[in-house]
Amino acid sequence: MAKKSNSKLLGAILLAAGIGLAFWGYQLSDSLGSQLTRVFSGAPSNKVMMCYISGGVSAVAGLFLLLRKS
Repeated sequence: MAKKSNSKLLGAILLAAGIGLAFWGYQLSDSLGSQLTRVFSGAPSNKVMMCYISGGVSAVAGLFLLLRKS
């Protein structure tokens, strides 16, 4: 029973962290440095992309842990 409880807690933490990282990436994308990078290279900065990717992976892992049956 404790193993299931720990898994659900970890899932909730990962989900919250993933949402937070994705939101932080969104906020970073509007920063002056990121806008300058986008103007000259045509792509978002690496920091923004890493926030999006790590946030997405964390959120999916958290959802998996929260929704699995055992």
